[in-house]
Amino acid sequence: MSKNPYMMTISLNVLNHLGLNLYSNIPAVLAEVIANAWDADATKVEVEFDKMNKTIIVTDNGIGMDLHAINEKYLLVGHEKRKVDGSVTELGRLPMGRKGIGKLSLFAIADNISVYSKKKGKEGVALLLDASKIKKAIEQESLSSESIYQPEPLKFDKAIARNGTKIIIADLKTKKFGFTQSSILNLKKRIARRFSLIEDNFKMIVDGSEVKLHDRDYFNKAQFIFQYGEYDYSEHCDNLDIDDETNVKASYTRKNKFNEMGKKDEDGIYSISGWIATAHSVADLGKGVDENDNLNKITLLIRGKVAQEDILQEYNIGSLITKYVYGEIHADFLDTDDKEDITTSSRQKIIEDDSRYQALKSFLFDEINYVINETKKMKDDKGAEIAFSLHDNIKKWFDDLHEDHQVAAKKLFGRINMLPIEDQNEKRRLFVSSILAFESLKLRNLLHRLENISVKNLSALRDVFIQLDDLEANAYYQITKQRLEVVKKLEELVDIQAKEKFIQEHLFSNLWLLDPSWERATNTQFMEKTLKNALQKVVDSLTKKEKNARVDIYYATTGNKHVIIELKKPDRKLSTFDLIEQIRNYHTATLKILDEHNKLNDPIEIICVVGKELKDWNNPKGREISTELLKQLSARIVMYSSLIENAQKQYQDYINSSNNAGRIYRLIASIEEEDLAALTST
Repeated sequence: MSKNPYMMTISLNVLNHLGLNLYSNIPAVLAEVIANAWDADATKVEVEFDKMNKTIIVTDNGIGMDLHAINEKYLLVGHEKRKVDGSVTELGRLPMGRKGIGKLSLFAIADNISVYSKKKGKEGVALLLDASKIKKAIEQESLSSESIYQPEPLKFDKAIARNGTKIIIADLKTKKFGFTQSSILNLKKRIARRFSLIEDNFKMIVDGSEVKLHDRDYFNKAQFIFQYGEYDYSEHCDNLDIDDETNVKASYTRKNKFNEMGKKDEDGIYSISGWIATAHSVADLGKGVDENDNLNKITLLIRGKVAQEDILQEYNIGSLITKYVYGEIHADFLDTDDKEDITTSSRQKIIEDDSRYQALKSFLFDEINYVINETKKMKDDKGAEIAFSLHDNIKKWFDDLHEDHQVAAKKLFGRINMLPIEDQNEKRRLFVSSILAFESLKLRNLLHRLENISVKNLSALRDVFIQLDDLEANAYYQITKQRLEVVKKLEELVDIQAKEKFIQEHLFSNLWLLDPSWERATNTQFMEKTLKNALQKVVDSLTKKEKNARVDIYYATTGNKHVIIELKKPDRKLSTFDLIEQIRNYHTATLKILDEHNKLNDPIEIICVVGKELKDWNNPKGREISTELLKQLSARIVMYSSLIENAQKQYQDYINSSNNAGRIYRLIASIEEEDLAALTST
């Protein structure tokens, strides 16, 4: 029989794919070292930081290794720990390791790894793993011959007293870890989150202090928690809401068994433990010191260690509440010795098409949606409680709503409550604004209802019209309130003899101050340009004295009327005759343009706004004569003081008539009065 001509060889280059670039962050790498300590039956593993030499030291009191174990297990890439050493350790632990490549992850963060280990009753061993020399061996190897890498021997020097392993991680690649106290504390937190094995027979010590469950620093952020399995995580959640019905912490136990299809089943072959929680605010789950420290995720743990950083991102759930969700799910059924390894070679993700993983994803999809829907309801209720506590009239408004509208209003309050606003006065104003928006949406619905109500259904019609009256009263209240603020601002500008430019902009943008009927005065582009050019020629012909007395001229149309407004400086005292020639020129120029465009019959109005009474008004019948003269030119005089007084009276009369303003007006007015009183008292 001829010799087999075929031969498979393994290149050292496989190390590049399996380990040298396996992980991207220090916590994930240290988790692999700590997992090895667990598998070695250590009862304590300690992580220390040599700030002087910029190294990290990990020491455990596990069974340790002798020369044989170092070569045949630790340095053997792909050592199948469970097949060789058994599926249970001497202490009865389920090993975390499986593929024998986790130790290679150290090279993802450092170039030099020193290993000191001692097995009880055996000589200690020590060696240096140098990433640069490994890479050099990879570059020089020939596929036609066997290639090896031999670590450099080190002096043991009693690094371990009895038994255990010490690993010194030096020449760190990452510059983000600065060996500062904040970096170390953050690392401790991240390590705590990567393990559920925080128990008496396995102590993790980081920088001299033991890692505890509270070091995870996220239980205090939970508002509601949904739990799976027997362990009660709510004991660690100090800030949970109190359930209204049970008067205890808002913690809810969920069924944790499911079948191969991922459907809940008391007799299901799969089960999980852990929890899913929702935070008080989105900000609670934001990034911390580490840019990767984002809590808005559900971590998947297998055999007490993180197997997948985030399973929540696997789902495309558009709800806003998703931003509040976080949790830990323990799924040990994904790693059993009788089945193939379910994790990818990166050790940070699960093989997605595995049927077990698909069942888990299906089960969690239903659970996450349940958590989201329940949280929505509870946050809506909480939002309503807060809204009601801000003012009694908000509760009265809510109670008067139809049942369907109450459900919608609760949702609205819930969304507002989720906004990160600490100032209660600001939140109260936002609730009031939301009521106005809600009522506006109701108006659309009411108009739609009118189209579908029979004229014979008088009670339904009456109900709709009452609500429409309410909304109309409130809308007018809002307009008048805003207009009084505009009047007040103009009064301030005139009183302090403000720059004419500010008076001009204020008045020209609020023409209703001159005439309440000018709600929608507009200026068409063509006519504005044409008339302004003509009027500018008149302005250019004015004397220096006349120019010094004016602020600006403005043209607009309202209906078919062409309106020209000239502002005079508030402190200038003029006469009717000072104005007539100028106004006549405006009038003539306007008529000429209108005639050219076949609009000669369109009405014209010219308004001069002055600050002081005209000089000739002091003469007998001076005001009447002035008025008649100006009327012939379609002009009139308006004084700043009269303009302000008339506007105030017209709109204040309505504000004072609270009986006509409707319940929405009364609600808003009462809240605003209370806000004003609170502001005055401070």
